[in-house]
Amino acid sequence: VGEGRPGVAATLRALNGALGRPVTLWVKESGARNLRHRDFLAPRAALSAAFPGGQVPAEAVSAVPSLRGPAVLPLRVCRQTPAGLAVQVRRPEAFQRLLGSLPGPDPTAAAARMGCVVLHCPALLGPAALRPRHLRPVLLADHLAQLLRAQGVGVRLVPALTEERNWEVLRQLRIDWPSGSGGSSFPDAVSALKAALGRCPCAAACEQGPGTDEGVICKVHLKSFVEQEGLVGYDPNLDVLLVTEGMLQSLAELQEAVLQCSVSDSTALPTSCAEGQGSCCSIVHVVNCEEEFQQQQLDLLWRILDPGAHTGLQKHLVCGPVKVTNPSSPIGADQYFQFRKSQMYEASVMKYGELAQDETWMEVIDTLTVAAIRFEMLSTAHRSQITLDLENNSISTKGTKSGAFVMYNCARLATLFDTFQQAVEQGTYPPLPPVSELNFACLREEGEWLLLFNYLLPFPEVLQQAAQLSTPSKGIRITVNTETVCKFLIQLSMDFSSYYNRVHILGEPFPHLFDQMFARLQLLGAVRDVFHSALATLHLPPLSQI
Repeated sequence: VGEGRPGVAATLRALNGALGRPVTLWVKESGARNLRHRDFLAPRAALSAAFPGGQVPAEAVSAVPSLRGPAVLPLRVCRQTPAGLAVQVRRPEAFQRLLGSLPGPDPTAAAARMGCVVLHCPALLGPAALRPRHLRPVLLADHLAQLLRAQGVGVRLVPALTEERNWEVLRQLRIDWPSGSGGSSFPDAVSALKAALGRCPCAAACEQGPGTDEGVICKVHLKSFVEQEGLVGYDPNLDVLLVTEGMLQSLAELQEAVLQCSVSDSTALPTSCAEGQGSCCSIVHVVNCEEEFQQQQLDLLWRILDPGAHTGLQKHLVCGPVKVTNPSSPIGADQYFQFRKSQMYEASVMKYGELAQDETWMEVIDTLTVAAIRFEMLSTAHRSQITLDLENNSISTKGTKSGAFVMYNCARLATLFDTFQQAVEQGTYPPLPPVSELNFACLREEGEWLLLFNYLLPFPEVLQQAAQLSTPSKGIRITVNTETVCKFLIQLSMDFSSYYNRVHILGEPFPHLFDQMFARLQLLGAVRDVFHSALATLHLPPLSQI
């Protein structure tokens, strides 16, 4: 443990460096079949492109097992195979180092603050009731906020909720969103924006006529501004915008969020950011595809009225359409929640009988419902369309692609450790020894290495990659890989379930069997911690029963 927690990226860097080539040659294996023979591979094709005749110098090959580093896995052997150069890890030592460290992001990440991000969800503006298509960007923003915070990034969520009927829907879905008092806020900022409009060469008075919307202040020529500034990525149909009081109110709230970022993070940010009055504060508009045009209008209006560095850091995270297979009538977000809840309730009654109708189960049903909806909305790449089946009345609590399946396996782990603890209290087993006293050479079942190598090892990097905001070389759209966490949890659940169904963890209370049982419990305790950390980014509490 003193050598530090091993990581995939650090090990791959060390392996690439050992071969003395400035290209990426090595890949991490993940399939059970290949992991029986090797853990890392430099494929034959890559070696042929990097070395004459594909022949790696013998001294380079022999040096690979001696690679060392604070985050480098302990390597056992490197050999030539028909598939390429294959490396195996010293597995007992890898178990020792990984299971003696904490899960989750690198502990240094939270200390090294990386600026601030304002996540703006225009779907929450206005009095209209939320629909499933509105929920998608809100759930995405909520999940992304958790991922960013875990990496030490400050996050502000806007707009503040003012519509009471939407509070209840978001509360049911465990969406932690700030609320406001309603009415007009930030009057000084709105007045300043109006004054800026009066000085703006792109703005012109708007004649009030029968066809003019109420509350229109003036009109602004967006197209000429885009052309003048050489901006790219905006809709070519953007032309004249009729500016309303509501738009200025939205901009004032965004300005206030940026100011809060600058003030709260100024002590943690680099000097250049702190002196730039928020220049390290990125603004991400999380919108569904139907709102994208309107949000681009607001983006440009803000750039025109407040030409500070932060307005130039605006990016748009666009969600694909949400198709609902219910042709009868539009469905609200609250109806969607209740539909999924009734499905989960019926499925639980069918599986567990009268027990599932007990009041103590209602919170479990609510959590399963939230999990089902969050995985339904977030396990698909945000750019792609998702289809909500609201016609089929059946839903499984164990479908391998559902959030309920993930929660089910999390609960199985809780039951395992509860059973073990009860057995310890009854004197059946001794308590779990310290990790330094465990014999990880007992872990020889292939499912055990699969859990460690594919899930415990890369988990911090999975969280880090899911929180990365990919900045395009040009344009205003960005993408994030937030679906990674849901997919990670689903695959982890499948591999854990397969292992758990195959291997008996709590064996007979014979001393000669304790070494293996304790090593397995330590492994599964780390798996449980990964479940809990990943579910926390989805605002899902772990279940102790299901």
